[in-house]
Amino acid sequence: MQKNPKNKSEPTLIEAAQEPGLVIETKDLWRIYAVKNAKQEGIAALRGVNLRVRQGKFVALKGRSGSGKTTLLNCLAGLDQPTSGSIQVLGHDLIQMSEQELTSWRREQIGLVFQSFGLLPTLSAYENVELLLRIKGEEYDTRHKRALECLEMVGLSNWRNHRPYEMSGGQQQRVAVARALANRAQLILADEPTGELDSKTTHELLNFFQRLVKDEKITFLMVSHDPLVDQYADEVIFLKDGNLVETASASDCEP
Repeated sequence: MQKNPKNKSEPTLIEAAQEPGLVIETKDLWRIYAVKNAKQEGIAALRGVNLRVRQGKFVALKGRSGSGKTTLLNCLAGLDQPTSGSIQVLGHDLIQMSEQELTSWRREQIGLVFQSFGLLPTLSAYENVELLLRIKGEEYDTRHKRALECLEMVGLSNWRNHRPYEMSGGQQQRVAVARALANRAQLILADEPTGELDSKTTHELLNFFQRLVKDEKITFLMVSHDPLVDQYADEVIFLKDGNLVETASASDCEP
C-alpha cells in the first residue's frame, strides 16, 4: 500500500484527531494478501473491521486459527499495512506514517509481547530489559533505574541476574512484559503470551496482566485461544473470517 507523500516540515509522528480516552480505533479495515496465481483473487485476512478500544482496558481478541487475529494485531502495531481503511492508535494515523516513523513510534510508545518470549538467551533478565532502553538512547543512570523498576513491577527483582534458561516459562514471559513496559508504554499488544504455559502459570500471568492494567492504567490487548482469558479480560472481542462478529464484557463470559 502506498504511503501518502510527506512534506519535510511535517512532524516526525503525525497526530490524528481521536476521541479522548480512545486508544485504538479502526474503520472499515481490510487486509488482502495477493496470491501468485494472477487468475485468483487475493486472500482477505481482514474484512472491514471496525474496532474501538478505550484506555485502561484489558481486552482479549479471540477466534479460530485463520480468523485474522494476528493480522489485526500486526496492523495495530504498524508491522503490516492494511489494503484499505484507517487505523488510529494513541492519537496517530498509522497509515500516514513511514517505516522509519513507525519504528520510532513502536520504540517510544507501545510494548510488544510474543508467545515465544523473544528474549536474548545470553543476556540476563536485567540486560534484556535494559537493552531496549540502550537502543532508545537513554543515559546509563536512566536506563539502569528504569530496568530495575520494571523488573520490580513484574516481581522479578531477585531474578535480575538470571538468564532465560534459568527461569520458568512464566518468569520469562514476565521479563518480556518488563521489557515491553520499559519505554513507559501506555499500550501493550500481546500475541498468544500464554500459549506455551501450563494452566497454573497461565492463571498467574493473567492475574498479573489484570493487576498491571488496573495499577498502571495501561491498555492491554492480547490475542489468545485460551478460554481462561475470559475470566480476566474486561472485554472479549471475537473475530470470524476476518470480521468482528461479537464483543462481550467480562460478566457476559462468566460461567
